[in-house]
Amino acid sequence: MPPVTTVEEHVARLSAAPHTSSYGALSRTVREAGLLRRAYGYYLRIAGGLALAFAGAATGFVLLGDSWFQLLIAGALGVILTQCAFLAHEAAHRQVLASGPANDRVGRILANAVVGISYSWWMSKHSRHHANPNHVGKDPDVADDVIVFTEQAARERRGLLALVTRHQGWLFLPLLTLEGLNLHLTSVRSLMRRTGPPARAAELTTIGVRLALGTAVVLWWLPPGLAFAFLGVQLAVFGVYMGASFAPNHKGMALVPDGSHLDFLSKQVLTSRNIRGGAWTNALMGGLNHQVEHHLFPSMPRPHLPRARLLVREHCAAHAVPYTETSLLRSYAIVVGYLNRVGLAARDPFDCPTRQTLRGY
Repeated sequence: MPPVTTVEEHVARLSAAPHTSSYGALSRTVREAGLLRRAYGYYLRIAGGLALAFAGAATGFVLLGDSWFQLLIAGALGVILTQCAFLAHEAAHRQVLASGPANDRVGRILANAVVGISYSWWMSKHSRHHANPNHVGKDPDVADDVIVFTEQAARERRGLLALVTRHQGWLFLPLLTLEGLNLHLTSVRSLMRRTGPPARAAELTTIGVRLALGTAVVLWWLPPGLAFAFLGVQLAVFGVYMGASFAPNHKGMALVPDGSHLDFLSKQVLTSRNIRGGAWTNALMGGLNHQVEHHLFPSMPRPHLPRARLLVREHCAAHAVPYTETSLLRSYAIVVGYLNRVGLAARDPFDCPTRQTLRGY
C-alpha cells in the first residue's frame, strides 16, 4: 500500500475504496499492554515536586527582599505555574485519577486557584480541539486571532493587523510574552459573559481571589518598580513556556478542509506532530511531546506515552498513515516558516514581489 503525504491524498484514498478504521485494533493492543492503567505514584511525585518548588520560590521571594534577583524567582514561578497547568490538563483528560469527578476537582483547583485560568473555559475549548484537530471552522485553535492560519484569513487583513500578519512567523515567539496575560483576561471575560451552571460564579470568584492576592503580595513586599517588573517577567515566562509547549504539536501540520471527513485515527495522526526526546523532554513539555499518542488515547497517563509511541508508529507504518516526529528546534522552525508563508497572503496586492525581494539586499 503506497504511503500518502497530505490530508487531500489521504481523503482521496479513503473515498476511492471502502475503509474501516484500524483504531479498534490499535486500541486493543494498547489496552492489553496495560498502558491505560493509572500511574498514581508518578503523579504523586509530580505533585510533591511542584509543592516543593512553590515552597522554594516562596522562601527565595521572602529572603531576597528588595533585590533585582527577584526576577529569577519570577521566572521560576512562571515555569512552576506552567507545570501546574500541564498537570491540570492531564487531570482534565482523566489521566491522573480513576474517577472523573475527582479528576475535575483536581483540575479546577490547579487551573482556577493555582494558575488563575478558567477550567470550564479551557475544557470547552480544548474538547472541541481534540474532536477536530486542525479542522478549519471546527478547531478553535486554528480560528482567526492576532495570528491566522489560512491564506484566506490573511488576505482579509487590513491596516496594522495586515502588517502583523505579514511578519507573523517572526513575531510569533515575541507575541507569546503576552499570552500569559491573555489567558487570564480571556478566562475572566468568558466567565463574565457566559450563561452556565451555578459553578460559574464560584469559578470567577476563585480566579479573582487568586489573581488579586498574587498581585497584592508582590506589590506589598516589593518596591513598585521591582514589583511590576516581577509581575511582567512572571507573566512573560508563563506565556512563552505555555505557547512554546503547545505550538509545536499542530502548527504547520496539515489543515483539514471544512467539509472533509476522516476516520478517527487518520485525523488525529495526520494533524499531530511528536517531538523527539527522552525523559527530560517528556518532563519539560508535560507529555505534550507525544502529541500523536495523546490525541489517540487522551486518558493515557504521561509515563505510558513513550511505550505507546512504539506501538502507534508501527501501526501507522503498517496502514500507510503518515506519522510525524521531529526535534524541538526543528518544530519551531517549521511553525515560524509556516506562519510566514500564510502571512505572505496579507501582502499588498499592488506591491511588486521583485521589489520585496530586492529589499533584502
